[in-house]
Amino acid sequence: MGLLTYFQKILFVLLTASTFGYVLVVLKEKVYLRNNIIVINKKSVTQNHLEKADMKEFMLDGARVKSGDEVKVITKTKEKFEGILIGAIKKERSILMVTHNDEIKKFNIDNILKFKIISKYGKFFKA
Repeated sequence: MGLLTYFQKILFVLLTASTFGYVLVVLKEKVYLRNNIIVINKKSVTQNHLEKADMKEFMLDGARVKSGDEVKVITKTKEKFEGILIGAIKKERSILMVTHNDEIKKFNIDNILKFKIISKYGKFFKA
């Protein structure tokens, strides 16, 4: 019986630690969102990409999108891409996104057949 009590104590400590860690991560994201800081944890995104995208919030296909939103793009050649939106380049009329495979893709707005928002950045906190 002593071994079972020992495991219960260990499991309780692990549950408490993981819950505390989750709360801290959520609070950190809340602070980032409040300060308009968008975190894109992709190694392929460089400072040059972020500077190249001069518009961080814009309207596309009737939807208001901003950097950090997860989107799905279908081109006129029926290619499908899913990833995180980096921003738009106004003078080139294109958008930049990073796919889940860490590839940077640039799409001309005129070549986009369908555009769908999968999830909005920070949606958890606005509900």
